[in-house]
Amino acid sequence: MQDQKVNPYLALAIGVIAVSTSAILVKVAASPSSVIAFYRLLFSVLFMMPLFLLKYIGEIRHITRRDWLYSIVAGLFLAFHFILWFESLNFTSVASSTVLVTLQPIFAFVGTYFFFKEKISVKAILSGIIAVVGSVIISWGDFQISGAALLGDFLALAACALATAYLLFGQTVRKRLSLITYTFVVYNISTLALFIYILAVNESIIPAERKDWIYFILLALIPTLLGHTLFNWSLKWLSTSTISMAILFEPVGATILAYLLLGEHVIATQIIGGLVVVIGISLFLIDERKVKVKRMQENSI
Repeated sequence: MQDQKVNPYLALAIGVIAVSTSAILVKVAASPSSVIAFYRLLFSVLFMMPLFLLKYIGEIRHITRRDWLYSIVAGLFLAFHFILWFESLNFTSVASSTVLVTLQPIFAFVGTYFFFKEKISVKAILSGIIAVVGSVIISWGDFQISGAALLGDFLALAACALATAYLLFGQTVRKRLSLITYTFVVYNISTLALFIYILAVNESIIPAERKDWIYFILLALIPTLLGHTLFNWSLKWLSTSTISMAILFEPVGATILAYLLLGEHVIATQIIGGLVVVIGISLFLIDERKVKVKRMQENSI
């Protein structure tokens, strides 16, 4: 770690704060969820375009037919992940929605078991059960608030499942392409899918309020480009498990920001359920890390 000028832990902390702003910016925008998602990705693509055209455009010819197919599927899943997650914020709180979206490692765990036949440890199953119990506590508390809040929780869970599907389809393509090329291609596909969706459901492509343009640009710059770029940069210095654990603090950051900026109050079941979810996923990631280290040691013998 001697040659890096920026402390990777500081970069990671800034990245977490950056992605924590996503739910807040979506919440304050007045436009429909699909329109917010469309412009978030459109501006992300436009900001990435100069770098892609200057350094990475040559990689396009190395994309196989199968890679294109997987990228299209991944892009569709990403598009509908954003629609459902943004829509969930219209019904439930920032705290509940962001906590439930962090269940992604559990969904990924189930997906890799069924599609890639990865082994399941008893500890991983128990940690998954703990995380699910936490989500039930959150949902039970939201059900007592209103049926609409419970609907928001289900939408957040569905968004989480779609995000996992997006990652599962993209992981094989990502191994053969640079991060910039893969992200640029998938974001373009998602943007086109969202545009078609907006036309299909007869929504206006024009933002509901003029100030929404500012929120769209901020969504592209802060959580999308700054946040995820810092996570990817940190991978050079920190382990994937460390970064995964740090991302679990996104709901904490988002909840604090929602309280300070939006005046959202947090109820006891959201706090308890959120803590249980974070504990469950933390145990899962720690166990996953141990399994990977053990596997590497066995392969090196």
